[in-house]
Amino acid sequence: MTPKQILDSFSDYLIRDERILSSQERALLTTLLQHARNAAGESAAVQDAVRAVIASAVGETVAQRAFTVLGGSIVERILESSPLTGSDSPEGRGLTTAGVKLGTPPLPPGSPPSPQPQPPGSPYQPQPPGRAKVYAGGVPGTPPSPQPQPPGSPWQPQPPGTPIRPPSPQPQPAGASTSGTIVAEAATAVAERPATLPANCIVLDEFLAPQELEELTQYALQHEAEFSASEVVSPVADGGVVNYEHRRSRVLTDLGKHQQVVLERIQSVLPQLLQKLDMKDFSIADVEAQITASNDGDFFHGHSDNGSEKVASRYLTFVYFFHREPRPFEGGDLRIHDARLEAGEYASTGSYQTIVPQQNQIVFFPCELLHEITPVECPSRLFADSRFTLNGWLRR
Repeated sequence: MTPKQILDSFSDYLIRDERILSSQERALLTTLLQHARNAAGESAAVQDAVRAVIASAVGETVAQRAFTVLGGSIVERILESSPLTGSDSPEGRGLTTAGVKLGTPPLPPGSPPSPQPQPPGSPYQPQPPGRAKVYAGGVPGTPPSPQPQPPGSPWQPQPPGTPIRPPSPQPQPAGASTSGTIVAEAATAVAERPATLPANCIVLDEFLAPQELEELTQYALQHEAEFSASEVVSPVADGGVVNYEHRRSRVLTDLGKHQQVVLERIQSVLPQLLQKLDMKDFSIADVEAQITASNDGDFFHGHSDNGSEKVASRYLTFVYFFHREPRPFEGGDLRIHDARLEAGEYASTGSYQTIVPQQNQIVFFPCELLHEITPVECPSRLFADSRFTLNGWLRR
């Protein structure tokens, strides 16, 4: 296939997929392509210039979204929609998906990745755009710094060496409902537990297509009345309990179609995720997921997600961020701690990875890692201005 044929097949195919381009973006790309086709009678130099402008303007964004939606088969699907295939054209022979990697759109030969700005307060190094960011280990000697206590919030900073402690039940405010979705907080048996747990995680940008992000946001806002008080797991209770000294937020467990959308996307990249996290491959036995809304003063103290028998089969945690733009809140950072085993409980070493909530971004890490959510500051206190996540766990 010639470069012109590849560009035409690529663009025409993606224009028809509403998961990749919004209606406004498709209209703009259609106009650009029409200008490219109108240049067919021009010189080769003019045609090349037009193609270069289009590729520079939309190529990387479209390629990244397409890979996220279509997975590793994107090249085959595009070629299948074209009248020419790799076997029919000398130029197409040998064209495979070998160069398509986790969250990585193909780059021209010799093109170095451009740096990405580092989020404020983030301890890790800039990563190339469109690539999976693998964070291993924390920043030695960086203890959580004290933060101002939001009005009405019982949150207090926890010093290095603070272990994961089982929560105690706390009375629920009158009229409040609770959710059946649970998060583990208790320690498990010491046998076969590693002495240290490094704060390893993977962050993927632009995880959902624009239309999917918009639909998920509207779904959360439309179901405000169905959100209920978050629970934690207590070793002295059969089910979850509400403990406002340990966790404060609201959750929605009925995600409609959005749970399947996110699950399918996760499954498309799961082998690469496990490899990068140095985790064993596994068959998904069950999936838990919820939408969490965190508003002014909400937080979640240090905990792991599989520390009690009831949730011991949880293996991989995922946290997908979404919110209004511009972001109407501050705080709510996800901190994943380096931890060491002390007297049968994991305690923070004082070093951690900080993930600042970014629109359409998802984080993956092993369920046993100690992590926390810092207090959210939302001046308006409007539900729609909350820090939203679609978070959950894959069980094995």
